[in-house]
Amino acid sequence: MTGRVPAVAVGVTVLAALAAVPAQAAGREHTGPRAQRPHAPQWRLEDGGTPDVRFRGLSAVSRTTAWVAGTGGTVLRTTDGGASWRNVSPAGAATLEFRDVEAFDARRAVALAVGEGEASRVYRTDDGGVTWTESFRNTDARAFYDCLAFFDHRHGLAMSDPVDGRFRALSTSDGGRSWKVLPDRGMPAAQPGEAGFAASGQCLATAGPRDAWLATGGGARARVLHSSDRGLTWRATDAPVPAGDPAKGVFALAFRDRTHGLAVGGDYRPGQASPNASATTSDGGRTWRPSAAPPPAYRSGAAWLPHTRAGALAVGPTGTDLTLDGGRTWRTLDTGSYDTVDCAWDGGCWASGEKGRIARLED
Repeated sequence: MTGRVPAVAVGVTVLAALAAVPAQAAGREHTGPRAQRPHAPQWRLEDGGTPDVRFRGLSAVSRTTAWVAGTGGTVLRTTDGGASWRNVSPAGAATLEFRDVEAFDARRAVALAVGEGEASRVYRTDDGGVTWTESFRNTDARAFYDCLAFFDHRHGLAMSDPVDGRFRALSTSDGGRSWKVLPDRGMPAAQPGEAGFAASGQCLATAGPRDAWLATGGGARARVLHSSDRGLTWRATDAPVPAGDPAKGVFALAFRDRTHGLAVGGDYRPGQASPNASATTSDGGRTWRPSAAPPPAYRSGAAWLPHTRAGALAVGPTGTDLTLDGGRTWRTLDTGSYDTVDCAWDGGCWASGEKGRIARLED
């Protein structure tokens, strides 16, 4: 309990300051230590030294520690709030594309490389990225792993696009050191063309010790699949976001507990409209309701603001949006391009995306 009070204060302070941001402040970024700092929180761009890398994988450990993972087999880590970044990429991974990373602390992390067949791999480090162990390599040419998530430091799942008409779940019970394919008899049949989107590492979300949700798109209907037994059985529910095209669906999920969740997505093609591209649930994903005022465009990532009941962020190539009412209404906070966003227990929020962009929310 002694460590919780400051964290709660941080979350409430950030939420209160974000609520005070006027609409005309959207789009501004603090780009360096000598730039004039506005009073309201905003993204501060950090220089990771990798301008050619797209970082779709992100894990916020705290206000000072974060991991990002992206193209060219690149993994970076900071332990000083983004002032410096260490390249901790796995040896021999330059041809791989990392789309997800889940970090337990400054030393332990699990990274997912995506792609067909053997391009889908999982790596784990226990020494801050000095060394990595390849703990899984996909040998099924039909499988394509999109994202992974953990319930705790030991139990986690990774998800693949459908194989033989059903999504495939990969399970670990030792923190990602070993993996096994789960039986698919508890998985509902996939729609024609249905798949997951490896856009932000957030097509799979967890809350509590056993609940997981999987976001889908590409089919006639966008859906969210829910499991309450760590991936053994699943139930599918339609989500009211754009669908009916390979480029449309739910791209990211965020749950603040076992019942309250957000879904964001739309049409990822540049210039295409994405109306009604966000939804909410208050019953663990059994039903989804469209947002009354959704983000204005496609969004690929979402995260709840820590220690708040109604504050969350959504990001995409055209901006960052804020909700203060649990996802019912959104307003644009920033117009910079980001693929993913994550917030840590102590109120530290980070975002990353194309052209090496990494940012931390500052107040």
